Amino acid sequence: MPLTLADKLVIAISSRALFDFEEENRVFDPRDPTAYMQLQQERLKVPAKPGVAFSLVQKLLHFNRDDVRRVEVVVLSRNDPVSALRIFESAKNAGLSLERGVFTQGRDPFKYLRPLGAHLFLSANEDDVSQALAIGFPAARVLTESVAAGVNYPQELRIAFDGDAVLFSDEAERVYQAEGLAAFQTHESSKATLPLSGGPFKPLLAALHQLQQQADVSGMRIRTALVTARSAPAHERAINTLMNWGLAVDEAMFLGGLEKGPFLREFEPDFFFDDQTGHVRSAALHVPAGHVGAGVAAFLAPSPAAAAPLPPDAA
Repeated sequence: MPLTLADKLVIAISSRALFDFEEENRVFDPRDPTAYMQLQQERLKVPAKPGVAFSLVQKLLHFNRDDVRRVEVVVLSRNDPVSALRIFESAKNAGLSLERGVFTQGRDPFKYLRPLGAHLFLSANEDDVSQALAIGFPAARVLTESVAAGVNYPQELRIAFDGDAVLFSDEAERVYQAEGLAAFQTHESSKATLPLSGGPFKPLLAALHQLQQQADVSGMRIRTALVTARSAPAHERAINTLMNWGLAVDEAMFLGGLEKGPFLREFEPDFFFDDQTGHVRSAALHVPAGHVGAGVAAFLAPSPAAAAPLPPDAA
């Protein structure tokens, strides 16, 4: 029988999300990537520093054992094949057991998510993330300026999710944007027992739940959190939705509009996913964070403090 990844949690990640290639990226020109390629070739023996999603990948790979691989991490990159040499060498140097990669030398890589059956795609390229979301894959644009993950929970993979337009559909968010907070609260209270439709990251939560339920001797655990601007009474529908799905989170924070960053700093996730740029930028001051460009509010103008443009990406 041919090899398959169907029984594994599959993470596809760009090289710039996994490693710190910000210095190299400053010389990248999409019209002529020669200078970037040359710089990477010159640094083949220079191990790259960890990037925003390094801790997430490192902990996921710790769920594997010599006899059982439950997680597969695949580098999915716009880099050229020569740069792949440095990426795999850097992974080896960092103790990451990476075996697979797809390198497209500037072409769109997201189409390879289908044959991989990926449960998550992380990239610093906004266009690639948008295309991945459009074809139905959980995807987030990493903020490369994010603070590194904490080190207090080495045996625990910790992931935090926003609710609406991330775990759930943006149905309720559309009501809020169109009619305001009072209408939103009324809408959610009247539909408290009616489950929300799944959002783009429901498949990832389900895959993590399955990984968590498997008998495991790796010593690794998973802890998840829902961190949402919802407050009572709108909290009820969110909880009932998760129960209806047969899924659960370990912690739930209904913040009623409070800034999420300080709460995430206390939770110390290896990654946080949110659809609104203002929340993501607040989070990135404290934890690794990614923007999920899905839903009606994903690209609304953030607060002035969070209005700096997101830079393009080479990989």
